Amino acid sequence: MDDREWLAESFEAHRTHLRSVAYRMLGSLSEADDAVQEAWLRASRTDTSGVENLGGWLSTVVARVCLNMLQSRKSRREEPLEFHLPDPIVSRADPTDPEAEAIMADSVGLALLVVLETLAPAERLAFVLHDVFALPFEEIATVVGRSPAAARQLASRARRRVQSAAVPNADLDRQREVVNAFLAASRAGDFEALLAVLDPDVVVRSDGGALLPNLSRVLQGARTVAGQALAAAGLGLSVQPARVNGAAGIVSWDAEGRPFAVMGFIVAGGRIVEIDILVDPERLSRLNLDALMG
Repeated sequence: MDDREWLAESFEAHRTHLRSVAYRMLGSLSEADDAVQEAWLRASRTDTSGVENLGGWLSTVVARVCLNMLQSRKSRREEPLEFHLPDPIVSRADPTDPEAEAIMADSVGLALLVVLETLAPAERLAFVLHDVFALPFEEIATVVGRSPAAARQLASRARRRVQSAAVPNADLDRQREVVNAFLAASRAGDFEALLAVLDPDVVVRSDGGALLPNLSRVLQGARTVAGQALAAAGLGLSVQPARVNGAAGIVSWDAEGRPFAVMGFIVAGGRIVEIDILVDPERLSRLNLDALMG
């Protein structure tokens, strides 16, 4: 086996990990795949014979690519959307499904990803690489072009923001029970029952993308959210339970069998505290949701 074959084989062995790094950095499945591919192109043009920890080195290569992509994204983003939802990872509701388990290995809670979207690119990189993947600040510093002390400060600032992310109930069955109660109350038109399962300060974030900008919005408060849930129940959608980034969620379909929305729920203290909804038809079409119907 020559050096290039060895590098290709080693890169494939690290691909899943590198995709996880890129997904947490970018919040986009397609961009994560692009970043990993770019990292391979860079690695294939580099002499790696002196690299002692290839996995760590590849992680920093992916991180540099992601940092460039984040900075480019911020400079070119022009859409006046109130809210942008990171790509959700959607799998079957059955937690024993081996395929779902493989997919979920790349996932991270939507609540955390939403907060990461608010960070500056260098803060996001420092937090993800250190707090999630345990890379030392000395290596992170070389990626962001700052001192290790400055990299530590970046991660510390990001950590304070991340602490505001809602922490879901760890019991998936309990999450599903609350979500099912929410759906039943919506279908029954029971406003009071909806209020009973919604936290008083519940937040709903919806992303309609460029095609449905009027659906990109943030709502807050149980009564407001309950009213919207009752209105949505009148659309005649079919609903299928799913796991969205490891938590209880649903996928809804219109009368013609087209995906209408992916909804991820954060349940804490027996009530729904956050709902994140992707209704952007373009991005929904890239999620391969038809596979859930099999």
